[in-house]
Amino acid sequence: MTMLQTELNNLLETINGAAERYQIDAAELIERVQNLQLTQAEEANQQALLYAVNQIAMDQPDWTFVAARLYLHELYAEAAKNRGYARALKYGNFYSLIQHLTAAGIYSRDLLNYYNKNEIDELAKEIHPEQDHLFNYIGLFLLADRYLAKDHDRNVFELPQERFMIIAMTIMKNEKNDKRIQLIKEAYWALSHLYMTVATPTLANAGKSFGQLSSCFIDTVDDSLDSIYLNNWDIARLSKDGGGIGIYYGKVRALGSDIKRFKGNSSGVVPWIKLVNDTAVSVDQLGQRQGAIAVYLDVFHKDIMNGFLDLKTNNGDERRKAHDIFTGVAIPDLFMKKLEETDEQGRSIGEWHTFCPHQVKQIMGWKDEQGHPLGLEDYYDETERKYFTEKYEEAVNHPLLPRKTYRTMDVMVRIMVSQLETGTPYMFYRDEVNRQNPNKHVNGKGRTSIYCSNLCTEIAQNMSSTTIVKEYHDEEGNIVIVRKPGDFVVCNLSSINLAKAVPANVLERLIRIQVRMLDNVIDLNTISVGQAQHTNQKYRAVGLGTFGWHHLLALQGIHWESPDAVAYADELYETIAFNTIQASMELAKEKGAYQAFLGSEWQTGAYFSRKNYSSDRWQKLREEVALHGIRNGWLMAIAPNSSTAKIGGSTDGIDPIYSVEYAEEKKNFKFKVTAPDLNHRTYNYYRRARHELDQLWSIQQNAARQRHIDQSISFNLYVKHDIKAKELLSLHLAAWKHGLKTTYYVRSTSQAEIEACEACQS
Repeated sequence: MTMLQTELNNLLETINGAAERYQIDAAELIERVQNLQLTQAEEANQQALLYAVNQIAMDQPDWTFVAARLYLHELYAEAAKNRGYARALKYGNFYSLIQHLTAAGIYSRDLLNYYNKNEIDELAKEIHPEQDHLFNYIGLFLLADRYLAKDHDRNVFELPQERFMIIAMTIMKNEKNDKRIQLIKEAYWALSHLYMTVATPTLANAGKSFGQLSSCFIDTVDDSLDSIYLNNWDIARLSKDGGGIGIYYGKVRALGSDIKRFKGNSSGVVPWIKLVNDTAVSVDQLGQRQGAIAVYLDVFHKDIMNGFLDLKTNNGDERRKAHDIFTGVAIPDLFMKKLEETDEQGRSIGEWHTFCPHQVKQIMGWKDEQGHPLGLEDYYDETERKYFTEKYEEAVNHPLLPRKTYRTMDVMVRIMVSQLETGTPYMFYRDEVNRQNPNKHVNGKGRTSIYCSNLCTEIAQNMSSTTIVKEYHDEEGNIVIVRKPGDFVVCNLSSINLAKAVPANVLERLIRIQVRMLDNVIDLNTISVGQAQHTNQKYRAVGLGTFGWHHLLALQGIHWESPDAVAYADELYETIAFNTIQASMELAKEKGAYQAFLGSEWQTGAYFSRKNYSSDRWQKLREEVALHGIRNGWLMAIAPNSSTAKIGGSTDGIDPIYSVEYAEEKKNFKFKVTAPDLNHRTYNYYRRARHELDQLWSIQQNAARQRHIDQSISFNLYVKHDIKAKELLSLHLAAWKHGLKTTYYVRSTSQAEIEACEACQS
């Protein structure tokens, strides 16, 4: 028998095995392969794969698994050829792989420095090639195309289960020797069963000699040239390493403000944002995509209507555009209340005043305990006292403070017009975010600690600007700039695959290992910006999230537009929150609480009271947290999870599906995708696509979920292109009234598909 015939027989065996497993009639494909007159086995496999991919449809969804088996067949052949072992083995020697890719400079030397050959051989026995059969085609394709370790010529060396084991080994390498191997096995169990995914930077970079592991970063820009340009330098370095960036620009003076008392000289925020835009385009992420940056501004900032809301639209002066960044607006409760002020005929009459933050500080004279000037942005409305409203009214009533006044509804209309055209700005409900912040003790009551969110609106952590405190020449003649680090937010993400973990009843076991993995990333990461590294250590914030919500609803037989879905969201996410807090508390027992724990709402118990967690199990956990602390200052955040959800074989984040069947298209591929686990029973729960669903049900679900999430949620609104302004306004009002902290894109049917943030995939 020739080698080609042997290879063709192996291919037929793969097809037969997959067809039998998924009860698919593959007779035509088998006949085609048998009749092929080819000289290369690789060509036969590619033709078979192309056939299988083209069979994927809503009436034959399981062809995706046949295609995945054929793609695996191809990957195994490539890896065997490149690594020099018999193809029949599927997976070659794990230790040899690590040696080779370390010598080639792909893997970090840490793998061989931290683990001896016996340990690596023991871990190799835990690698289960059959777990590769859990992947559908698009999931396997994305994993192989973007994340598996290849040599410098893009040749495949690493296989899927080896990537998972390398991630587990990397994340657990600093654990104590007596339990390290067992923890690696546990992390591999979680990853290989697709019960969870790690953040895209971790998935791509763990174990490698380049890149960092965190997802997103948020910086606060002060009203100074130093701060503006140092921020640009910092975000360039982070963007280079693959991080997504959020930037708060609400402290920068407005157009026409004075500079050194010279009137009318400030050019406002727009030119500086254009500079950020140029950085995003110029400093790409690992050569794969341009930088991803979101800029936030307060709705009471004077430049909100003077260029900011038009940055991404196609009308107006192109010299004042920044098409490559994303925008977000920080909204106080007072603005939303004024939207509801009407006359007897029901016409909106609420007035909204916008101010230059520099002029507010100059004229109002508000100061903190250390004598530093404060602006409107530094206050928020607490439940019992409306600090921001008091300061806003004080500013409005000051006769010498310049302002620009609009009808509140006119501002909101401009926001909504931009959203329907571009999907942005995102909405950041600043009062609710700060009220729910468990670490508000750092600044005190009524004082803003969180000014904006990140690129994907799920992160809400304390922020402050970094400042230059002095500059001097050292003994060697070097110019030394001393910077006082602010709170530069870092997001460390990982997500539960709900549709696999919940039916398997593994949440408690899974979350325990997942929180440990997230916490370890904090210590492993080498972030190029010092203040981000400092903040990461200070708060040890993590963001455990979820994906596969619609998939889970379909499996459970729950309709999206139903009270049952709302109740299930409340019940499930309370369970997730309980297990997450408990896991962090157990870690604190072992490794200590985060630095700022004392005085936090975790320590005082105010967090538990505010959430109405009063059952016996919650009361016991509250006491344990007060006694032992928790390891992580923030614990939960739900990212968009598009790419990694596909790797996990499920639906994006908390979103409804796009359609029962649709074409998935990126730069280097296009093929059909169907809803996961699609059959005659689940179809009924999938058949209404995202733009057809009543968004009020989505808002209610998210409100139930948000109650248990200490940070925020990437929550999209899906609307028809011809939605009336009144209807879109009612959705925004409903989101605010239901206590949502943020909303992400407004995705209308007329928009081109918006690229999701890759950095926040987890």
